[in-house]
Amino acid sequence: MQTLTAMDWLTIALLLVFGLLFLVAEVIFIPGTTVVGLVGFGLLAAGIWFSYRDLGAPTGHILLGSSTVAIGVLVYLGLRPRAINRVALTNVNHARVHDARHPDVQPGTTGRALSALRPAGTVLFDDDRREVTTRGEFVPAGTQVRVLGIEHNRIVVEGIA
Repeated sequence: MQTLTAMDWLTIALLLVFGLLFLVAEVIFIPGTTVVGLVGFGLLAAGIWFSYRDLGAPTGHILLGSSTVAIGVLVYLGLRPRAINRVALTNVNHARVHDARHPDVQPGTTGRALSALRPAGTVLFDDDRREVTTRGEFVPAGTQVRVLGIEHNRIVVEGIA
């Protein structure tokens, strides 16, 4: 039988510890990368193989069993819904886009051009700023405008003299 040095014990212990740390990183901190998990599994397998080779079958069995239990606990803790919710997107976006098929600016509504309409620009209707367009004519800033209608999601206006 070989005499074991502290270096043999240290090598096996470091392989097992770093293998478990890499698996912890894979399951809890950066799930889905696979590379980190494979490296951790490889380090654990090497540590267990060295323990069987250098420390004998009984010690190898103990380290294999304890590593298996540690991995099982790690996977259980990492895959609980509470742990997954920390890294998963769970927010729901309830915002909605203004639907021009149901316009809040009706034909005939008047407003004031905030920018020059050449032919598109910004108009202030009451307290609402809207992007509008004309039928091709240019309207200077500050001019009163009237809504002619809604065409293809655009508010069409004309200048009021």
